[in-house]
This record gives sequence, structure tokens and C-alpha cells, in this order.
Amino acid sequence: MQPPLTTERLIVRDWTTSDADVQAALAVYGRPEVTEWLTPVISNVTDLAAMRAVVHSWTESQPNLVPPTGRWAMQRRSDDAVIGGLVLRMLPPYAQDLELTWQLRPEVWGHGYATEAATALLHWAFTYDIDEVFGLARPDNTRAIATAERIGMEWVGETTKYYDTALQVYRIRQGDLPERPRSIETED
Repeated sequence: MQPPLTTERLIVRDWTTSDADVQAALAVYGRPEVTEWLTPVISNVTDLAAMRAVVHSWTESQPNLVPPTGRWAMQRRSDDAVIGGLVLRMLPPYAQDLELTWQLRPEVWGHGYATEAATALLHWAFTYDIDEVFGLARPDNTRAIATAERIGMEWVGETTKYYDTALQVYRIRQGDLPERPRSIETED
């Protein structure tokens, strides 16, 4: 995403292979309390070398993805700390359904960062030719469900269609997106 998106408190930007981004990614994806909720199910990344390889693959693939799909870092403006990540990707069987995911370091849960960043990302994503975006959550992932609802997503049912596990499905269409806050803009 060029240029990055900014909100009142956050910058949504491409991941880099810098030591700071790799360490920040490990602080998110190296935590079992984060990775246990990911779909498809993955193990947490256990060390810096493995995380470096993952971030490298993200940065290598990003230019080849068709917008609005991608993977971005969520950086706090007050201290430049990367506190999480956002993903827009095609759901299996990779034909038409677009999924939004968000992951945060556990110590910043409950501050509205995921809602703020995801809303900005959705405003940008809907400038492309897409009709809707889905959010998936395991039935007992109350945090993800609450975030999906705060973003403005509506519950549309439960399915095992995507990852062979029962998931709650939430959807947002452009007309359902909350009004864009004045603090959300694209940096020049």
C-alpha cells in the first residue's frame, strides 16, 4: 500500500524486513494466545530466524498481490511501535470471497486499535471493485466477534466452508461501513 494509511493513533503500512519489524512481528505471531485463534490453524513462530523468514516472504509477495489484498503492519503513531498486523486475502477456494483479519500483541488488546485500523483499511479497500468483505471467528473467540461488530460487520451465519472448522461469518458491504472519521486520511 503506497502511501500508508493514517488514523488518529495508527499508521497502516507495508511490513519491512528491518530488525524492528521482525521483532515486532514475533511479539505478535510468536504468542500462542494470538496464534491459537488464527485460521487456518498455525503454530506460533518460535524464534527470530523463523519470523525473519516469514516476514521476508510477506514482503516478497506483497508487490505481486492484486489490490486490495495484502498484509500490513499496524504501527502506533505515539511511539512508532508496531503493535499488530492486518490482512486482506481471498478465502479458499480463492475465487471471490475476501477476508479481513487482524492480529495484535496481547498487551495492547482492548484499546480499539484493531477497530480503528480495520475501518481505515476497509475504507481504502472499498475504493477497489469489491462488493463485500468477510470476517471469520471461532464461536468462542469473543474478542474477534466484538471487534467485527464494532467495525460494522453483521453476522451472516456459521460455516465450515473455508477451513474445515466451524466459524462464525461476519460481512460488511461498502454501504454498511461507518462514516470515515476525519482523522483517517492517506499520507502524501
